[in-house]
Amino acid sequence: MKAIAIRRYGGPEVVEYTELPDPKVAPDSVLVRVKAAGVNPVDWKIREGYLDGMLDVHFPLIMGWDLAGVVQAVGGAVTEFKPGDEVIGYVRKDWVEYGTYAELVSAPVRTLARKPAALDWAQAGGLPLAGLTAYQCLVKAVRVRPGETVLIHAAAGGVGSLAVQIAKALGARVIGTSSERNHAYLRSLGVEPVVYGEGLADRVRALAPDGVDAAIDLVGGAAVAVSLELVADPGRIASIADYGVVAHGGRYVFVRPDAADLTELAALADEGKLTVPVASTFPLAQAASAQALNAEGRTRGKIVLLVD
Repeated sequence: MKAIAIRRYGGPEVVEYTELPDPKVAPDSVLVRVKAAGVNPVDWKIREGYLDGMLDVHFPLIMGWDLAGVVQAVGGAVTEFKPGDEVIGYVRKDWVEYGTYAELVSAPVRTLARKPAALDWAQAGGLPLAGLTAYQCLVKAVRVRPGETVLIHAAAGGVGSLAVQIAKALGARVIGTSSERNHAYLRSLGVEPVVYGEGLADRVRALAPDGVDAAIDLVGGAAVAVSLELVADPGRIASIADYGVVAHGGRYVFVRPDAADLTELAALADEGKLTVPVASTFPLAQAASAQALNAEGRTRGKIVLLVD
């Protein structure tokens, strides 16, 4: 099969479009023919070696954790899926070696859910990691409830653009930070936008004089400090970018594979409450260029690899 792999840490120059053996299928896994694979910041951070201190990595390493595709075969113990089923998955295993930037992926059933019919392949491929991150921050970490006001830092990015939709589906009022060029886009999603940077807490208080009920930080920097000024209960602040939030009583979130959560996201999509804005698509062979664009950190929505 064709795949995108690296044999050592480094920049885009270490990325190879190469031929590798087809994956084996464990009894509790299915073989998926990939149609699309989402590109996420964690992908190029792993490539650069930034996560070497926390993740067991084995080379050659096929990159990627997101997929949308069609089940080709099932393991002997699998009852959840059959060949021909269309699925999405956040296929993170206990070590980093066999990822989703490939024509074929062996995926444990615990990482998969049925593909929402409302999304095309590119949208579906961009949903799992970013959608689960947003969902687990909002629903499990800060427990957003109807009628509450939630502040979302970096609201127009790949995770943020899904988080604002999920928060709205939960019945919350959403205030979102972004550059001014993304304000019209956020308003189209029902968000009240504010410019990030110095004076952010005052700008949020101009919209919510009593502060906000919860906040999620998707960018790092001063976001946690600002959130602490605005949220009465620090236990209702979550960050995916600043582990220091824990020292203040908040939650650090590292997204987990969860088939039930992924099924909830698919349901929101099929109910018309969640879509995946796709900023750019690239063929699998151009994964290095897709990662370079992602690393710029200025993309609105998701970058996705399309696999023939």
